[in-house]
Amino acid sequence: EIRNISQKCKEKQNALEMKDKQIEEINQAFRMKKDEETNRQKKIHQTQKIIEEWQNELDTMAVCENLQPQIDAVNTELKKLQEEKANIDNDVSDLRAEKNNQEREEKRIIDRLGQLNNIMHMKEEFRDTHSALMWLRSNKHKFKKKACEPMMLEINMKDSRHAKYIENHISSSDLRAFVFECQEDMETFLVRDRQKLRVNAVCAPDESCAEILPSRPIEELHRYGFYSYLRELFDAPSPVMSYLCNQYRVHDVPVGTQKTRDMIERIIQETNLKQIYTAEERYVIKISSYTKQTISSNICLKEAQCLTSSVDTEERGQLENQRQDISNTLKSLDARLTALLERQKLLDLRDNKLRQEKKALLERGNWRRQLESKIGVKYDSLRQLEQDAIDLEKEFQLANVKIKEINKQKAELVNELMHLMKRIVSLNVDKVDLAFQMTRVTAKKNRLQSEYKAGTVQLRAAQQRFHELDNRKQLLYEKCKELMKHAQHICRLGPDQDFPQEFKVAFQTLPKTLEETGAFLNEEKTRASCFTGLSPSVVDEYNKQTQEIQQLTEYLEDKRNELNNYKQNIAQVKEKWINLLKVMIEQINGKFSEFFSSMQCVGEVDLHMENEEEYEKYGIRIRVKFHSSAELHELTPYYHSGG
Repeated sequence: EIRNISQKCKEKQNALEMKDKQIEEINQAFRMKKDEETNRQKKIHQTQKIIEEWQNELDTMAVCENLQPQIDAVNTELKKLQEEKANIDNDVSDLRAEKNNQEREEKRIIDRLGQLNNIMHMKEEFRDTHSALMWLRSNKHKFKKKACEPMMLEINMKDSRHAKYIENHISSSDLRAFVFECQEDMETFLVRDRQKLRVNAVCAPDESCAEILPSRPIEELHRYGFYSYLRELFDAPSPVMSYLCNQYRVHDVPVGTQKTRDMIERIIQETNLKQIYTAEERYVIKISSYTKQTISSNICLKEAQCLTSSVDTEERGQLENQRQDISNTLKSLDARLTALLERQKLLDLRDNKLRQEKKALLERGNWRRQLESKIGVKYDSLRQLEQDAIDLEKEFQLANVKIKEINKQKAELVNELMHLMKRIVSLNVDKVDLAFQMTRVTAKKNRLQSEYKAGTVQLRAAQQRFHELDNRKQLLYEKCKELMKHAQHICRLGPDQDFPQEFKVAFQTLPKTLEETGAFLNEEKTRASCFTGLSPSVVDEYNKQTQEIQQLTEYLEDKRNELNNYKQNIAQVKEKWINLLKVMIEQINGKFSEFFSSMQCVGEVDLHMENEEEYEKYGIRIRVKFHSSAELHELTPYYHSGG
């Protein structure tokens, strides 16, 4: 109830704060009205001042002079400037187009010169091949049949873009090799006046292979993207072509496109081709001798180096002259472009100046009309400001009415809040009284629990002592039974046979203590030793039995001492162990009891033993009760189902 009333008090306080905010908002709104009226008065004053200044300027302004001739003159000059600028723009475009053409031509010449320089460097690298070539050209009369220069000079590509296929297909050593039609001419060349030059030479087949047909027409391979065989991509002398057809089978190796690359798996399966060229790769297909499976490998093509160009001194000179002419032409074009651009800048400056003059003239002509229009707009604004006047006295009275109504509501809220506060004070007094009562009851409960725990400990100790005495009684009883059996055996009595009367009478005459019985026995032994006429065997048997009795007595005494030592050691170890165990179990029992008390239940934990000496049967016993009317029972899954 205190919480509910406190919540209501908080709501009332929030409502009071809200009323204060409403009053502040009303005051703020009135202040804004006041500021708005002040600003309106300032704007009216400023507007009147501006209208007065513009009216004075309009009154003093002379009749607008005739500016049209000046404007027409400026327009005429602007038109001429535009025409001249257009002509200059056309000339600049033409010169730049010409410059671009010359620069492209210069780049082509520089690239061609670079190719020629690469070939020259390559020739210096293969100096022996070059020397052998010079010797061949000077000694062609020594050969019986045609002798060809190195293949790289004899092969003429129909399209330089195809050179990479030939260079990737033919080994570099064969590209530098000289080709002869007969073996004798090749041997003559290799001797060549005993020059020690390292060059390659090959001999064309005896029967020309230059015109040999491919295994199938190229038209049959068009559907796979093939467009030619390698042989059709270049021209060469008959011996060179014959050697290449025989050695490299250039007449039967097709060249394809990207389409060929896209369907390469199908081509390998359907065509049985051994070598294939696509746009950028070379494929070699073989059949395994062991598995009979088709094996393919591919490599990317290298760019051509040797077959794309040949060195021509005259061409080189012509290219150098062309390059110089183009350089001079570019300088002339740059000079003309610079002059035109400078003239264009001057025209742009003049154009901007004329446009500023025209703008000033037009503004001078339009200013009077603009001024009259502005004065009219300001008069409209002034009338609107005068119509928007605010009655501050009326606004003040309205604000006061609203504030009075809100204050009335605040008074009602304060009255309700006071009643609630009085109720809370009364409830808090009752709460304190109940708290005192609870403290007294809790103290009594704690005292009873302490007494109960102490009584429980005493009860367990008494039960423990009872069990110990009961076990001791049982042991003594068992020992008496054994001694009785032994006595019955010595007296030759049956288990159920009663003790004879003569034995009872005889025992009554014997000593009552162990010491007196021993002295009596020794006396009888002395008396027996005085007997004469006994058989020696009887005496020997007696002595033997006596000695055996003595040994057994000593053995029994040793074992009894050993047993006592064991019992003493066990008692010492047990005392240390059992004390620690009991302390720990008492701690567990205290916490367990607290936990069950917090659940309005009762629980205990103690050490359970059926026989004090049977340590393996020691255990923890948990006893609980979940209802005040029930008794403590051991916690088991059978009695406490679900517990």
